[in-house]
Amino acid sequence: MILDIGGDVGALMLRTSPRMAGREIDLTPDNVTLPPTHSAVRERQSVNGLSFAAVYPHLKSGTYTVEGSAQRITIEGGRVADVEYELDGDATVTSR
Repeated sequence: MILDIGGDVGALMLRTSPRMAGREIDLTPDNVTLPPTHSAVRERQSVNGLSFAAVYPHLKSGTYTVEGSAQRITIEGGRVADVEYELDGDATVTSR
C-alpha cells in the first residue's frame, strides 16, 4: 500500500476484528471545515500475516472521532497512526 502523506496530511490504519469485514467506518473531524470521511474494513495481507483494517490514506492533521466508538484519534502530518478499533458496548456491527 502506498500513501501520499506529508506536510499537514497523515493517514490512519484502523485495525479491526474479522467480523467487521465489509463494514464502513466513519470518521468525523473536530474541525467543522473538514468533511467527514469513511473507509471500508478489508482483509489486508502483510509480511506479518493477515489482518483486517480500514485505511484512511489522506487525512488533514487534527483530531477525529471514530463512529461506533468513543475513540478520538489525533492525526499528525507525515505520519501513519496505527490504531486498534474499540467497538462501543452498545454498538452493533452491520455490513453496508
